[in-house]
Amino acid sequence: MLRKILQIAGGLAVVVFVGLAVFAINLVWFRPWSLRLFYEKVFVSYALENPELLSSVGTAEKFGYRAHNAHLNDASVDRVLKDLERARRNLADLARYDLGRQSPAERLSTRILTWYLENLIEGGRFAFHNYPVNQLFGIQSGQPDFMINIHRIPDRKGAEHYLARLGEWGRKFDQVIAGLRYREERRITPPRFVVQRVLTEMRRFVAKPPRENVLFTTFAKKVDELTNLPDADKAALKSRAEAAITSGVYPAYRRLIDTLAALEPKTSTDDGVWKLPEGDAFYAHQLRTFTTTKMTPQEVHELGLREVARIAAEMRAILDAQGHTGGTPGEWLQRLAREPRFLHANDDAGRQAALAEYTRLIEEALVRSRDVIGLAPKAKIEIRRIPEFKEATAPGAYYQRPALDGSRPGVFYANLRDMGEVPKFNMKTLAYHEGVPGHHFQLAIAQETKGLPTFRSLLPFTAYIEGWALYTEWLAVEMGLYQDDPYSSLGRLQDEMMRAVRLVVDTGLHFKRWPREQAIRYMVEHTGMAEASVVSEVERYIVNPGQACAYKIGMLKIQELRRRAEKALGPRFDRREFHDVVLKNGAVPLEILETLIDEWIAVRAGVASST
Repeated sequence: MLRKILQIAGGLAVVVFVGLAVFAINLVWFRPWSLRLFYEKVFVSYALENPELLSSVGTAEKFGYRAHNAHLNDASVDRVLKDLERARRNLADLARYDLGRQSPAERLSTRILTWYLENLIEGGRFAFHNYPVNQLFGIQSGQPDFMINIHRIPDRKGAEHYLARLGEWGRKFDQVIAGLRYREERRITPPRFVVQRVLTEMRRFVAKPPRENVLFTTFAKKVDELTNLPDADKAALKSRAEAAITSGVYPAYRRLIDTLAALEPKTSTDDGVWKLPEGDAFYAHQLRTFTTTKMTPQEVHELGLREVARIAAEMRAILDAQGHTGGTPGEWLQRLAREPRFLHANDDAGRQAALAEYTRLIEEALVRSRDVIGLAPKAKIEIRRIPEFKEATAPGAYYQRPALDGSRPGVFYANLRDMGEVPKFNMKTLAYHEGVPGHHFQLAIAQETKGLPTFRSLLPFTAYIEGWALYTEWLAVEMGLYQDDPYSSLGRLQDEMMRAVRLVVDTGLHFKRWPREQAIRYMVEHTGMAEASVVSEVERYIVNPGQACAYKIGMLKIQELRRRAEKALGPRFDRREFHDVVLKNGAVPLEILETLIDEWIAVRAGVASST
């Protein structure tokens, strides 16, 4: 009898396995019969070939699948070309689903995915118009950062996977090196300062003995925390990590160092992408990608000039009210930023005090947000210092989204390399933008919203994402978070001025052919930021053209849509409901956000007129 039961169970297992295999094959290699499955196929097929993305998302582990954690991404030229071809296939398959038979939610997903794929394909001829190794991001800093902050070591298998990834370091670095040479053959090389910055960074990284390198110390700490692992096994794992860094990681860095050292004499001091083949067309496409609008470089430049003038007038009014007359707002901000009353001590105690203040600001904003936003994320948020090994070239702050499986909170990273760069009157705005109700609300809510295809929570529509974060800096005024704090209000306007200046400087560099020094002078003059911070900002725009324009354009669009709703609905306007409409669909192109708000206005107006 038992044998009979086992035979039946075995037969059922085979049937289930075959069924799942057929389902998986259909999902990944053919056009699925279900549109919803197709949406997931777009994500799954990409994720399966990008193990680092799978580790970042953290979903596969919930189903017991962990093999991807032993591998690094394919960074080859061939992979880029294959991804473009996959985008073309996906777009063709998507068009075969009858739009008329789709639900409203499906039609929205289809429209968003179509926009993304069409833009990706249109920019295909610029697929290598980038600098994959630069002072802001790239394998030399991004790979250690990934291993430190994303790779999990919950047990021995996690440690083995870490070692396996160290073993793939050389392969991935060699692919990046091949990509740099591929670009060089096509006259796509970074400005000279980019190469010089990265060479300094990498030489410093390999100067330490392997056991002092952050890749080893982080691994050793996590291994030591594995309570069920014998000490002898821990020691063996650490020895293998040291050997992998010595024989694989460091040689990979040295090959990349040699490659960039040989490239440096061939680079120029021209900073804008106008110097690249089809440079003007490339920049126009970058603006389209990041702003998700059809604005031309000239239109963006002129918008920036108008916003700079408007914000300067508001700053002037606050300064005059505080008795700071004469001089420009930028000059006053520089002066105020050096006053001891606005600075934390430039030591470990000062840094801890700043982190504690950021934490207090976030906690207060979480409470106040309930008055203006109906939705709230379940994921927690933590405030951490940017790792010291990368803070020299990192921006002032950034946010890392939580893991989809809830295993990792959202993190607001603050750059505390020099406390003289962190005036107290700028801290509120940074906390609201990077944390609450800015990036943490938008990104965590998108991930937690039920029913959205996975791709909807991951697509990087910068104008929406950064536009929301910048809009919340302004929204915080309504929330009462700047009340009786004129200097923080001035700091908010300083940050808004920075985003307006970005429109001028980014287009100045890449469209009007400004030299780097002119961009730095303009930004220092109008923002009052420390020159060291401005240099980092401008150098960021050089290696990521168009991206910095997305912030202000996104903010202005959300403000415009809110004014439109207030005018159309009058006393029936509900700001909590408006913000929920903006947030509940995840990141979308601004063109599509406008349609969503217009549809909401029509529904609200119709409901009101019928009651």
